[in-house]
Amino acid sequence: MPRAADPTVAASLVEAAARLLATEGPAALSTRRLAREIGASTMAVYTHFGGMDDLVRAVVRAAFDHLAAELDRVPVTDDPLTDLAQLGLAYRRNALADPHLYLAMFGPHPDLPYQPTEADRVHGLRTFTTLVQAVQRCLDADPLAPAAGTPDAAGRIAAQVWAAAHGAMTLELAGFLDDDGATFTATTLAVLVGVGLLPDNPSQ
Repeated sequence: MPRAADPTVAASLVEAAARLLATEGPAALSTRRLAREIGASTMAVYTHFGGMDDLVRAVVRAAFDHLAAELDRVPVTDDPLTDLAQLGLAYRRNALADPHLYLAMFGPHPDLPYQPTEADRVHGLRTFTTLVQAVQRCLDADPLAPAAGTPDAAGRIAAQVWAAAHGAMTLELAGFLDDDGATFTATTLAVLVGVGLLPDNPSQ
């Protein structure tokens, strides 16, 4: 009879794969290396996940869960614009802490045996909800903002902020930006100015 999957071993595989991906990159992921890391046989990946692609999928989902936890740690205050900025800083910190995981989260990744499904995207978009809620609080606090009161304004602005942040973060991780996050900050702030949540002159 085939060996039943042990959730403890499965969790150890996800943890080991995430650690190897974060510290050494995709080349470190092999059934032999993972088996050695957790003290199991090379069949462990197939027994618990069916293959490396589903193990990587579990790692990516765990990475999104970690990002969600990072964003949830940002306190909600009576200054929604500052809260939104703090979410951006948390997003960047998370990417810098585990750059390989960050890049894998938004696959497909050319060096990973993993193609995200619609269910994977839905799982990842839970973090986007936090951003949308933060933008909505900014709109609620500024009813005269150009986008206030328009349908799905918070979702559209959040998507623009996310796109700007992700683009700047990807360039930074690739080594094209060496400015300690200055471009990341300027780019995301430019989006907020463009949609009218911030004035052109921050002193206004």
